[in-house]
Amino acid sequence: MRDIATFLFEQQKKSSGEIAQEWGTLESLHNKKLWHQLTLQLQKFVKILTIHQSDALMPLYTNFIVDFEHRINPLALVEIAIPIARQIKDNLEAIEFLNKIKVKVSSDKQAMILCLTTSGQLYMLASDMEKANEIRIEAGAMVEELDGITPVHAPFYELSSNYHRIQADHANYYRDSLRFLGCIDLKSLSNEDQIERAFNIGLAAILGKGVYNFGELLQHDILEALKNSEKAWLVQLLFAFNSGDIKLYQQLKTSWSKQPDLCVNETYMRQKICLLTLMEMTFRRPATERSLTFAEIAKETNLSLNEVEHLIMKALSLNLVKGSIDQVEQVVRMTWVQPRVLDRDQIRSMAGRLQKWCDDVMSMEELVHNRALDILN
Repeated sequence: MRDIATFLFEQQKKSSGEIAQEWGTLESLHNKKLWHQLTLQLQKFVKILTIHQSDALMPLYTNFIVDFEHRINPLALVEIAIPIARQIKDNLEAIEFLNKIKVKVSSDKQAMILCLTTSGQLYMLASDMEKANEIRIEAGAMVEELDGITPVHAPFYELSSNYHRIQADHANYYRDSLRFLGCIDLKSLSNEDQIERAFNIGLAAILGKGVYNFGELLQHDILEALKNSEKAWLVQLLFAFNSGDIKLYQQLKTSWSKQPDLCVNETYMRQKICLLTLMEMTFRRPATERSLTFAEIAKETNLSLNEVEHLIMKALSLNLVKGSIDQVEQVVRMTWVQPRVLDRDQIRSMAGRLQKWCDDVMSMEELVHNRALDILN
């Protein structure tokens, strides 16, 4: 049988200051069997030990926590176990430790997910991407069954986004990173971390296949950190893509051409911004005036006339727009453009079109009113 009193006494004796007081508080709460308060104290204490005395984490578990872990809320137990697992130098040993915890919390879905996501991160650190993906898929299926946003959503999306980043899957990294940011308080990230994440997400938006909607990112506060850094040019580049502004895109080339990932994908980027330009041209026109000539498109995109039809066909095949091409007249008649999260300029443009529609309706109402007698007679 473990001698908890002796263990706690020895820890207090060889510690000093705040840590010694914390050991004393643990002893007092344990003696009084105040399990909830003891759990809260342990969640706080493991963070302190992680910074100041990490070698005491595993003894804390094996000589103290294990005696009453069945009385701890399963999710809280996993939250306490994670810092302990992370101080184990061998990643596979850390995963084995978490697997033992996972068995003990198997009745709680959120606790299971948190165990899985931490194990997935450790597998990635061990360069076992296949196993990390298996765990990501397993945890993802469980996350889908949860209602609302829970404490385990953020760790899962962090795992998933990190996996996609390592795999250079820009589109899925972009989507899961935005989901991760939607589950956390941005203030919990350091300024350096915010800058790094904002830069990586921005690159993923530009390079991600199938990503033609930048509005959600452009409205996110994380870009504020990037605006005040030497990488502020990326924010301008995102706005250029979102509005199909090829002139601004060209002006920023001196900056983005120095970024290796963007430089090697220049051809893809050029095609993408041309598609976004076509979408923006369609969006800005009233529904009754969406016949675009090849010459107009060529002028806006800086493409030759011979390249315009291919661009339109690409946009149609990607379902970015809908319409029909008149090859003889060299005109495309657009009937629909893919919905997007709009920036302020785009919202102003839409407001202008709505006002014009309201004015047209009022004019028609006035005409009908003035001609009512003629019509009735």
